[in-house]
Parts: sequence; structure tokens; C-alpha cells
Amino acid sequence: MTITRRAALIGLAGATLAPHAALAQRKIVRLIVPAAAGGAIDVIGRLYALRIAPALDESWVVENKAGASNTLGAAEVARATPDGTTYLTNADIHIMAKHVMRSVSYDPLADFTPISRFAMSPMVLIGSTKTPETLPALIAQMKAKPGEFTFANSGLGSMGHLATESFKLRTSTTAELVNYRGTAPAITDVVAGQVPLMVAPLGSALSFITDGKVRAFAIMGAQRSKLLPNVPTAGEQGLSDLNFTLWYGLWGPKGLPAETVQRVNATVQAASKDREIVEKLTALGAEAVTEDPASFGKFIEAEIQRANRVVEEAGIKPG
Repeated sequence: MTITRRAALIGLAGATLAPHAALAQRKIVRLIVPAAAGGAIDVIGRLYALRIAPALDESWVVENKAGASNTLGAAEVARATPDGTTYLTNADIHIMAKHVMRSVSYDPLADFTPISRFAMSPMVLIGSTKTPETLPALIAQMKAKPGEFTFANSGLGSMGHLATESFKLRTSTTAELVNYRGTAPAITDVVAGQVPLMVAPLGSALSFITDGKVRAFAIMGAQRSKLLPNVPTAGEQGLSDLNFTLWYGLWGPKGLPAETVQRVNATVQAASKDREIVEKLTALGAEAVTEDPASFGKFIEAEIQRANRVVEEAGIKPG
């Protein structure tokens, strides 16, 4: 089942998160989603907005502003007045845009105020049913036949992009990337055998793995997933440094008052402990995160440093 179908089941399709009558009475807050409706960023952002809005007695309205590797919506938030009426929900691609695009109008660290991660989800290395059955066998065949394999890539600068380049570097293998506009079409071609390999978000690949439509070679996380307990991590298979976790977070514009940051962060942390939120995230292959703004900021800095290393080693250039 795809993220889009899960979104419909969860009931997060509505764009407005409060009744029209309440909109006239409560403070209206815009939550900018720089990606298309129905994707993981959109689904998780809406899930949290539905809890944050009543907790703060505000009306949160989701606005999808997709395009240019998520930079169109992010740039709008970077330009916004830091008065607590505009926020950004985005994923790890937020920190990578400058590495894959020639012109980005903002700095992902300096021009935003980090509030909290919402959730995280491990990446998983998958292959079509035509590929070797084990990771060692796959690596051996990639080395023996270097022109035979390609990787589907959901988007330039995505966590899958970083993980793919790191996998090739770590295993001393070569494979071309086939770039797609989104995870769904990329996985579809792996299922069909058009592209043999992909590093995909667990939530997006899970149903195809459990249905036997693709192979799962390794969880690219620190530990095995409860949803796929029989799939070993890359570390268990001798690739201990291949730890790539997709993550989703919440930011405000630069200069957002500390009291506003703390107030919103507290509601996010409370939501992340809610059983219903946890269950819905689990259905998406994700896990809730609880952290303070300072911890989120340090996490982002560490992610940027790692991304910079991968970009340099892999020779990734702006397109």
C-alpha cells in the first residue's frame, strides 16, 4: 500500500484543519508543505497539525507549495515574518537542496528556526525479484558486472540519493542513477524490473516487500525494524557506517521568538507520545520523535556535516 493510499485511510486528505466558524475566531497559522499532497511529508505534517492546532487554540491551514526539490515552499517560509503564523514542515531534503540545485535563495540552517523533528523512518535497500537473493551475492555480482545495475532515485538530494552514493562508495561498486520525480514511480519501476535497485523509505516499500514483489537486502538503520524483523541491518552485514534514516521536522522563520518555539515544541512532544499518533506513524513505517529545539538544531548540524562529506566523496554537483 502506498503512502497516498495510507493517507486516505488515515483521513488526512482535507486541506483545512479547522471548521470555518473557528477560523474567524482563532489565530490562523499556515503550515507550508513544500511537497505534493499525499506524500509522506504532507501526511505526517497534517497528522501533527491536527493535534497542534487545538492544543494552541489556533487554526492551522496546510498549504502545499511543491516544486524545485522542495525549495519553493521552504523559500516562502524563509521570507515570512517570524510572528508565529507561518511554519515549514519538510524532510531531510531540506538540507540537501543547495548541493543539487544551482540557485537556492536561503540557507537551510541560518534562515530558519528549528522546532522539532516529528518522526523518522529507516531507509531500506530493495531490489527487483530478478536480483540476487542476498546482499553479499548482490555486491559480488555488481563488482563482476559493473554495467548491469542501476539505482532508481526518488529525487536529487533525497536521503535515498545520499544513501545510494554512500553504498556505492562503501562497497566499491558502480551503478548509474535513474532519477524520478518522487518515490512512487521509482518503486513502481523496481517492482516491474525496469530498474534493479533502490534505497527507499521503509514506509513506501513495506507493502511491496511483504507481498514479495521486491527483495529487501538491508535496513539502513541502527537496528532492525519491528515491521521487518527478518531483514538484517547493513551493519549486521559488515557495512556498519551505512546508517541512513529519513526524518521529518518542523521549522519557523529565522528569528522566531523563543517562547513561541518552546510553546509549539511542547505540543509536538505531547503529540509524539500520543498512542494514536504512534500507531498511525507505525502504519507509515515511521517512529515518533521527542526532542527539544536545541537537540533538533544539533541534529541538523550533524546531518549537514555528513551530507557535505558524502557530496564531496561522491562528487555530487548541482544540476
